[in-house]
Amino acid sequence: MYRQEYPRPQFVREQWLNLNGVWSFSFDDENVGTKNKWFDSKICFDNEINVPFAYQTKISGIHDPSFHDHVWYKKTFSLNKDWSNQRIILHFGAVDYRAWVYVNGKYVGFHEGGHTAFSFDITEYLTWGEETVALHVEDPSTDETIPRGKQFWQEESDAIWYTRTTGIWQTVWIEPVNSNHLSSLRLTPDVDQGNINLEFEVSGDHQDTMVEVEIKFKNQLVVKDMILVIENYNARSINLYNQYIFRTGFHHEGWNWSPENPNLFDIKLTLKNSREILDEVQSYFGMRKIHTENGMVYLNNKPYYQKLVLDQGYWPDGLLTAPSDEDFKKDIILSREMGFNGCRKHQKVEDPRFLYWADKLGYLVWGECAASPSFSEKAASRLTKEWVEIVDRDYNHPSIVTWVPVNESWGVPYIRTNSQQQHHSLALYHLIHSLDTTRLVISNDGWELTETDICAIHNYNHGNEEEKLKYMAFEESLSSKDSILLSRPAGRGIYANGFTHRGEPILLTEFGGIGYKVGEEQGWGYTSVKDGEQYLKDYERILNAVYASKILHGFCYTQLTDVEQEINGLLTYDRKPKVELEKIKEINNRWHSTIITE
Repeated sequence: MYRQEYPRPQFVREQWLNLNGVWSFSFDDENVGTKNKWFDSKICFDNEINVPFAYQTKISGIHDPSFHDHVWYKKTFSLNKDWSNQRIILHFGAVDYRAWVYVNGKYVGFHEGGHTAFSFDITEYLTWGEETVALHVEDPSTDETIPRGKQFWQEESDAIWYTRTTGIWQTVWIEPVNSNHLSSLRLTPDVDQGNINLEFEVSGDHQDTMVEVEIKFKNQLVVKDMILVIENYNARSINLYNQYIFRTGFHHEGWNWSPENPNLFDIKLTLKNSREILDEVQSYFGMRKIHTENGMVYLNNKPYYQKLVLDQGYWPDGLLTAPSDEDFKKDIILSREMGFNGCRKHQKVEDPRFLYWADKLGYLVWGECAASPSFSEKAASRLTKEWVEIVDRDYNHPSIVTWVPVNESWGVPYIRTNSQQQHHSLALYHLIHSLDTTRLVISNDGWELTETDICAIHNYNHGNEEEKLKYMAFEESLSSKDSILLSRPAGRGIYANGFTHRGEPILLTEFGGIGYKVGEEQGWGYTSVKDGEQYLKDYERILNAVYASKILHGFCYTQLTDVEQEINGLLTYDRKPKVELEKIKEINNRWHSTIITE
């Protein structure tokens, strides 16, 4: 069993080779592999692993959760001889954390960062016979200055920390490209003007070349245009609404993208000259606008109440890697069946295949990166580098509406008073806005916020049902702007010293976490119940306090599934509902529709 779906849904080419499946594998606990030339094609390893699953997972075939900071991979493969006149690109979806790549015994390149894709042109290293790719990975198990998110720096999972993921955890693949090819595509919707702003780059000799742009909506051709390539970088603005009022969303959703109407446009770019087609790339986009106004979040210029669920993105057999593409789709469908319109992907940069299904099915996503536990100049630099790559990879996905660079002061533990850590939060906030003007950015989700587009608050102080006074205090804290801004969940102020609320929307972005054990597993939750009836009653009790608030303009409930020792999910770790999904949906939809009437 291995992942077989096309890994890059926003930039699709017809020809590719999937390298997932069985690779040879070895631990290198003494870190002697490079010295002893383990990258040599003739050297065999003593184990096998099922890529793209980390050695800690069951599906990998190894299932060893202990520390191994250095590991090696090797794979032999053959290429289609018809590709011999093209450039050959080797892609890695994600490798945690540092990776050195070799082809046929020769060093090709290095990448640092465990959550984003990277690639190398390996054409000059090929023999056009039996080829070998080798990979040396270093994942420092106890280093608290690398972005690690929920991956624990101690050997056994505990509290809110889970099993680590080392090495390859997303698809490895190869594609052939012409020496003249399309190298990037950036699609920016302008809902107010009805335009899609198109940017693309062409690599190689662009003389006597042109790009044909074809855009379809529900299989109907709406644009066909030809662009003469004068420079490597090209930009065009193309009007889609074309003075048709019902396309604009003024009276109804029109052609815009939303969870209720996930309208997508298909776009195809064909690079050609007078003699032949040089490259062809297919993608898609959605016309979606997100902004804040009057203390509310607006989607496509209408106030929109977000009902999100916290999603850790872990699976019992694959950890960070979904066992199949269908598992991404299943999580979104189950969430929607409970009345949620989106998720906050927590401490994880999710696989682009999940984002594809969110785009297609209609599901809002808050994108978040793994944090380092501690602060240092190196930690700040590493996180910054990853955010540049994250925004670049995921920019075209309409489902992503918010970026969350910092969570609960992780990686900036003294941000309340420490100006250096405050500057780091501000730097990330402004950096992301400088890279992406189309989305909201939260400076520190939970508490101790600096400059931010959403006042995102975490509060689990609702207590169990019998804790009446605790619940009354929770209700009171949500009752007015003054009370919520003066509250101190987890003993932390809502804003860091020197920063204050400036009218941004207030959302409760973590709460709930009701612990409910349905099997023999042991674990914990923020509160606990004994059966499904109690669970529904407690869920309703907590949601009633949230919906009664006139201050909150959305929420994110903790959490979608159980994960390892955490049993506070709406679903079990293997995605079985703990209660009837329809009853959760009834509670979620009882008070608020998603579109708010001003």
